[in-house]
Amino acid sequence: MAWRLMIAARLRANFAAMDRQQLQKMLEGVRDGDASIEDVLDELSSLPFVENAYARVDLHRSIRLGLPEVILGLGKTPEQVCGISQVLLDKGQKVLVTQATQAAAEAMAEQYPRAEWHQVARCITVAPEGHVPGEPMGNIAIVTAGTSDLPVAEEARVVAEWFGNRVDLLVDVGVAGVHRLLEALDRLRAARVIVVVAGMEGALASVVGGLVSCPVIAVPTSVGYGASFGGLAALLGMLNSCSSGVTVVNIDNGFGAAYSATLINRAAEG
Repeated sequence: MAWRLMIAARLRANFAAMDRQQLQKMLEGVRDGDASIEDVLDELSSLPFVENAYARVDLHRSIRLGLPEVILGLGKTPEQVCGISQVLLDKGQKVLVTQATQAAAEAMAEQYPRAEWHQVARCITVAPEGHVPGEPMGNIAIVTAGTSDLPVAEEARVVAEWFGNRVDLLVDVGVAGVHRLLEALDRLRAARVIVVVAGMEGALASVVGGLVSCPVIAVPTSVGYGASFGGLAALLGMLNSCSSGVTVVNIDNGFGAAYSATLINRAAEG
């Protein structure tokens, strides 16, 4: 149909940092009775991507999911990380690299002066030229059982803030000294969603889940002695939580927890 050809041509010519809301505004001008705006958005949801020798970069993920593509740095060379980042920046999109190496961070800093290296979190962020961050949504609380859990918690914090959330980070309040957690109960109850990061036996998630009325996302970490089995003990403990509001992501997956927390926070924002 003519309207489909017109929209496709316009997108190819002018595609930049578009999300679903921006597309909706653009498409209001072409509504002519042949289709609803929702029909048009659904038609566009599979396009486009940019392909090179080592990646197919999804430029419409923010249209389908509301959040842009994120680069997993693990297993990628610095050149590959920079190349994928360039595709996103060329289209006016923000860049977030998780599980990045020091070498990748140095290469990104050399190529993009705006790049930020979040060393503890092992994340790299680059905002496109002229990007102005909006008012953050709130609140997501990120809670760690111990200081040793900070790398995973910091990954969650960087990701959550990069996705536009207001974050309250509460460190080292594990069950070995539960009074430290109870002292911060007001901060926990002010959150819309809580991410609990804990290794060892992973008990903190159950304790937090029994104190608050909001969703709790538990992140088991690989912190612990031999019988923790690299985080498996914490994972199983969290999966077997007696607190009904606790859900669990994979071991050391701060990114996944922050992503899910963002979706929950956005839904609450309305």
